[in-house]
Amino acid sequence: MTAPRPQHAPLIQFAVVDDCLQVGGIPLTRLAQRVGQTPFYAYDRAAMTARVAELRQHLPADVHLHYAMKANPMPAVVQHMATLVDGIDVASGGELRVALDTPMDPLHISFAGPGKSDADLSMAIAAGIVLNLESEGEMERAAAIGVRLGITPRVNVRVNPDFELKSSGMKMGGGPKQFGVDAERVPAMLDRIGALNLDFYGFHIFSGAQNLKVAALQEAHEKTLALAIRLAQSAPRPPRVVNIGGGFGIQYFPGEERLDMAQVGSNLAALLETARPQLQGAQIVIELGRYLVGEAGVYVCRIVDRKESRGQVYLIADGGLHHHLSASGNFGQVIRKNYPVVIGNRVQGTVREKVSVVGPLCTPLDLLADGMELAHAQPGDLVAVLQSGAYGMTASPAAFLSQPAAVEVLV
Repeated sequence: MTAPRPQHAPLIQFAVVDDCLQVGGIPLTRLAQRVGQTPFYAYDRAAMTARVAELRQHLPADVHLHYAMKANPMPAVVQHMATLVDGIDVASGGELRVALDTPMDPLHISFAGPGKSDADLSMAIAAGIVLNLESEGEMERAAAIGVRLGITPRVNVRVNPDFELKSSGMKMGGGPKQFGVDAERVPAMLDRIGALNLDFYGFHIFSGAQNLKVAALQEAHEKTLALAIRLAQSAPRPPRVVNIGGGFGIQYFPGEERLDMAQVGSNLAALLETARPQLQGAQIVIELGRYLVGEAGVYVCRIVDRKESRGQVYLIADGGLHHHLSASGNFGQVIRKNYPVVIGNRVQGTVREKVSVVGPLCTPLDLLADGMELAHAQPGDLVAVLQSGAYGMTASPAAFLSQPAAVEVLV
């Protein structure tokens, strides 16, 4: 008799004591009492600290690590990450304000994303952070705003490379893209940056996200460094920074294997040994979001009803896709797969059953677990959705059907 196939990624990031999930060393039932309501997100600061330490262990020592706060912009999380990493990348004026509240030196804060408004550009230039220019038009607007403010803008060129990160869950480069400047157009843009007397810092080359393949990451790193070396020949000054993006993935679904960070780091070290002399001492940056915080978070909601419909058991919870669009499968999944879900106060349980966990919304899309084997649960029990530290609450339609908002806590 063969063992049943796993339904989702393994539960390894949180301890289980007396069959109850522990987050930040606190039993989930006690944490729910402390928070005072469900649904809520809880983020484990020790797990974030450990993840950064793991990266420091395996990446070359002189590689700088930046936090892409779009993954989780909760101010308390950003404050904590600012004490661990070397820089922060923001993607809006609102995120910029949060980043500037941290101890991070503005020189190590960068601002990426298409469609920056004049107000965004003005804020960034006045703050002295580094703008990742996404187009020639944005370059011209930044230069004009800098003249008006009497401040020389600090700028990187965000490059849309002529390659993509293979096997990535989300491709950010290669082909036509709204992100960055096509690599073949960058030399002319660099000439213009020199003519405008902008303070050129370097390049931001981000080719993809959520990748679990070491070979794909190695190929992307190799091509990214080669592209940076080639483009540097047209720059008004040697680049001080080369941001080679991130793309490191985490496990969500059955069959996915954990990324071998030791191998990623050793491969990158070998590539940098050759590339560094040609980049004349440029600081190499890896920018990560999901990989730093994704596994450190859990979304918790409470079962309010249990019902059966034509042989199918439904656990109806007070939370759903309006708080956690990713777990519902409606945030980029082509074929819906279950996130890791457990009954948080009965992780194993003495009785198991096949159930679906749904939320309170009037749509069949409001589905947190579809036909999963979980511990037998009743109203009052807690549903915990793991791998929820990234792209959770702020990536979800919180106002849909005017349901109450979730809260967030860092423990």
